[in-house]
Amino acid sequence: MKTTTAEILSEYGPYPGINDVHGVTFDGRNVWFASGDKINAVDPDSGLPVRSIDAAAYAGTAFDGQHIFQVAESRIDKIDPATGRVLASIPAPGGGHDSGLAWAEGTLWVGEYRGRKIHQIDPETGAILRTIESNRFVTGVTWADGELWHATWQDDKSELRHIDRQTGEVLEILEMPDGMGISGLESDGAGRFFCGGGSSGKLRAVRRPGMSAG
Repeated sequence: MKTTTAEILSEYGPYPGINDVHGVTFDGRNVWFASGDKINAVDPDSGLPVRSIDAAAYAGTAFDGQHIFQVAESRIDKIDPATGRVLASIPAPGGGHDSGLAWAEGTLWVGEYRGRKIHQIDPETGAILRTIESNRFVTGVTWADGELWHATWQDDKSELRHIDRQTGEVLEILEMPDGMGISGLESDGAGRFFCGGGSSGKLRAVRRPGMSAG
């Protein structure tokens, strides 16, 4: 297993009126992040706010190419980003203890924070399809070119972990610098991970190993 220090490429925020960053996702153009009562879009190149949607948004956020999925306490809402309207809701597998959220292979992948688990669920029903165990708190989940990554934040230490999608074995670790926790995680599909910074109110871009961030 390879362990290296995460390379911080950019830092965004904090933003006026936003005290916490929770879930993070990327729609191919903008980074979206949950901040409690809103989901906010920012331009990842300039860091400038683009727009926001009023929503219950205290945990993971995901984008399926058309809709935003947002953990809202014990449920996951499917939201039309154009109108902000909730189109459907399903039960969250952690029953309110859910954290990260990602979209891959036509399904949702949901972190269960203190349960140290990642659940793959049916996006229509919420049925759990499979569960991967971790040995650390799960605070964010993302997929990057077929690689499953999750964030941890435990004992004042935060990491990005590349894990085996079948066994949960840790294959690679990126250690965040001291004082930089990760509360949400997303890949841009290229050279960057976008990481929520919790109560710092900041977002950070981290270089994905072996990739250019251009």
